[in-house]
Amino acid sequence: MIKVIVAGAAGRMGRRITYMVEQHPDLELAGGFEQEGNPEIGKDLGELAGIGKLGVNLSAGLAGVIGEGDVIIDFTFHESTMKFARLAAEHKKAMVIGTTGLSPENLAELKSLAADFPCVQAPNMAVGVNVLFKMARKMAAILGDDYDIEIVEAHHRMKKDAPSGTALKLGEMVAEGVNRDLAKVGVYERHGIIGERTDQEIGIQTIRAGDIVGEHTVYFAGAGERLEITHRAHSRDNFAKGATLAAAWVTGRANGIYSMFDVLGLQDL
Repeated sequence: MIKVIVAGAAGRMGRRITYMVEQHPDLELAGGFEQEGNPEIGKDLGELAGIGKLGVNLSAGLAGVIGEGDVIIDFTFHESTMKFARLAAEHKKAMVIGTTGLSPENLAELKSLAADFPCVQAPNMAVGVNVLFKMARKMAAILGDDYDIEIVEAHHRMKKDAPSGTALKLGEMVAEGVNRDLAKVGVYERHGIIGERTDQEIGIQTIRAGDIVGEHTVYFAGAGERLEITHRAHSRDNFAKGATLAAAWVTGRANGIYSMFDVLGLQDL
């Protein structure tokens, strides 16, 4: 059995990951942790996840529990994620990182650190979203410059980063499809007298409201018609399940950075 440690195990996502680890036939929950001072420290992870006692308690910090597991699943905050990655490299433990908001500098450091451990890093672990990434790029390539491309994403009011990592990845994929550089053509806010839309721009717009789990729509708008492809997450279980698939897949792999395309066999599509 592959032993899993869950970062942020008392949070909403951490609790669903705990649940999904318990559902996976090849995974075993070895530990979970939160920052020191969290009021849930010491409580049983199964009870926190609503599935009954598992005999594994919430720890204070990764350092005290890292020796118990084979792979760490992390959906926390970019600054914390980098601290965990440094520790994982030191202990040569596999990681699955679904944290969004990682900067180019963070990603460069993560790539360097992954010389010492295998890591799946992706902005979205849901199977359907990763299929959406591939579809969006293919549609952009087929439709070409005759269609304007816009992306709209919606999440709950507590989400800290904007646009979402998934929306940015969608932007990168469609930009690849039409041979553009998202860093040069991405438009993230429109207000006031902005003039006509340029032919090359790719718009990415953000909604934050209520308890929306996650919605992403890509618009391809041409003369007289519009195509839309949408993914709507109904619960966090899609992300948690994808993370457990990644954890089972990455453990024992060669060191380096992998994506969900690798995990799902979508790399060549």
